[in-house]
Amino acid sequence: MKASFFTILPREDHILILDQRLLPGKKHYLRVRTYRDAHDAIRDMAVRGAPAIGVTAAFGLWLAARAARTKDRRTYKAELERAGRYLVSSRPTAHNLPWAIRRMLRVAKAEQSSPLSITERLYTEALHIFHEDIEANKRMGDLGAKLIPDGATVLTHCNAGTLATAGYGTALGVLRSAKSAGKRLKVFVDETRPFLQGARLTAWELNEDGFDVTLITDSMAGWMMKQDLIDACIVGADRIALNGDVANKIGTYSVAVLARVHSIPFYVAAPSSTFDAGISSGRDIVIEERAHKEVITLSDRVIAPAGIKVRNPAFDVTPATYITAIITEKGIIHAPYARAIRGLLKQTT
Repeated sequence: MKASFFTILPREDHILILDQRLLPGKKHYLRVRTYRDAHDAIRDMAVRGAPAIGVTAAFGLWLAARAARTKDRRTYKAELERAGRYLVSSRPTAHNLPWAIRRMLRVAKAEQSSPLSITERLYTEALHIFHEDIEANKRMGDLGAKLIPDGATVLTHCNAGTLATAGYGTALGVLRSAKSAGKRLKVFVDETRPFLQGARLTAWELNEDGFDVTLITDSMAGWMMKQDLIDACIVGADRIALNGDVANKIGTYSVAVLARVHSIPFYVAAPSSTFDAGISSGRDIVIEERAHKEVITLSDRVIAPAGIKVRNPAFDVTPATYITAIITEKGIIHAPYARAIRGLLKQTT
């Protein structure tokens, strides 16, 4: 099965992205014409989810190439380097973002033709990244579906579906494949404060596609597990360290700890582009701190005392010891993760 909408749509001179800030109330597509538009869409969470951020950044660099006015190859490539750094600065945690920019810049550096020809090559490469993500998600879905029992109720946190990718989804892709295989599933979606990706996005996406979905608040997850209402947990990832520690949306760590206490399998689904071999453990992952407004307001209505101190880390890190398995497009890996991740990354080089 496939989703009934698209997140990113490439055009000849721009891309369209579904503005996720307006969901579920309104389905509106932003026209991204420049690399600065792409940067702002990522920074402001019009587009979000590590794979979708990476794809948007790749097209953003192509848009920077289109806008370059020089015919000098060296100057042109220097402009691309600057645009790449600017795009990477939009959000610090998702590894797919710098991964996509590095890949695009390698293509530009390898080309010895004219800037016009390089620009055309960059568009082709961005399209490759776009389509590769969809295919990787489908492979992950088919592999991961084998881990989900028929009749299971699965808890997911944040949004790791079509909305977070070029298409199909990572964690939700596993659920899509399981449903397509004829498995009867129920899905519990926690709201994922403070940006409410679960309530606004995952619940909407799965409901659009005919899943049996129940929305709960974040604080209900442990009690649902205690009542034997959850059979498995599955989430996506924004960056995975070499030892298997996983950075994902804030609250993921709490779900993983609760799952361990209640002997419930906790799965992570992520493409190989999410793995960062340059980081030995989760201690080295930069955690984005977002605006206080996201915590103290709800639909622009203030819900906290004036002047209150606020913390708003956008992500947390789940230690590898709490993860039952990591589902990738190259296969399902288990502890010891460092060895498995090194082997996986060798397959992708």
